[in-house]
Amino acid sequence: MFKSLIVAPCAALYLLLAPVATAAETIVIKFAHVVAEDTPKGKGALLFQKLVRERLGGTVEVEVYPNSSLVGDADEMQALLDNKVQMLAPSLSKFTEYSPKLEVFDLPFLFDDEAAVARFQKREMSRELLRSMADRGIYGLAYWNNGLKQLTANQPLRTPADAAGLAFRIQPSPVLEAQFAAVDAKAVRIPFMDVAKAMQSGTVQGTEGPWSNIRGQSAGTKQTYVTETNHGVLNYMLVTNAKFWTSIPFAVRSELDNILLEVTQTVNAEAASINQRERERILASGSSTLVTLTPEQRQAWRDKMQPVWKSFEAHIGTDVMRAALTVNRR
Repeated sequence: MFKSLIVAPCAALYLLLAPVATAAETIVIKFAHVVAEDTPKGKGALLFQKLVRERLGGTVEVEVYPNSSLVGDADEMQALLDNKVQMLAPSLSKFTEYSPKLEVFDLPFLFDDEAAVARFQKREMSRELLRSMADRGIYGLAYWNNGLKQLTANQPLRTPADAAGLAFRIQPSPVLEAQFAAVDAKAVRIPFMDVAKAMQSGTVQGTEGPWSNIRGQSAGTKQTYVTETNHGVLNYMLVTNAKFWTSIPFAVRSELDNILLEVTQTVNAEAASINQRERERILASGSSTLVTLTPEQRQAWRDKMQPVWKSFEAHIGTDVMRAALTVNRR
């Protein structure tokens, strides 16, 4: 009798508290990024949020923070390591201090086209690079493509000599600094959210980036010329805090992996069309003039920048560079 009197209140107490415990177990993923919502990355984050809500609603909640609204470009990696955010998709340039091998993606004119980049991402070497920062607390989940980079400036850039003396905004990357030094230009590290202001003030006279980012940073209204160089790749790595990710129950993590695979395929399929659309919008606005290089002019840029490869070969690894070069078809 005494035992039943104890059990009954305990059972009632459990039923009373059970909803609270369930609510507390909801896994919250704060997904922060620094670009607009209508860019490939921005759309990918929203699609991930939508599919998680549909398939894991109540178990996992994704909060998306675009345009540096939660954490800025310069602070996002530390925020991830501190588990203040759980998911980021920084450009590959942001990871060089954690894994020098990833500098391969910054080498100028390394990949012939976007198809070559896609082929490389399917190679075993690329999958190894995704996991190359796990011991530093950063777990790579996927590559999100954003397109090939163009040059913007306040004057036409047809030959490497045209860039001499100009200051270009770059992301933190010694490879990108060497790339512009090769054409006697200056590289200035500036967070993405400050690019428009830096161009307006004259701190920089040029930028590099894919068409979607050029429009997103308002370069189309402040830079008179866009030179279609396709000289490099600006892709992202979707990453999470390693400790956080492995703490997620296996069944839930498996479903998140499936969702991320689906989102990644969509993001990468749409990136090319988004960049083409933004290219057309920028040129149609009349604010920028397109500079189209002849094959000979583009080769001149390549010849000036290619020595950067040799400078970073030992740092990146001959095996990594060889694996990247084999995907080209020329």
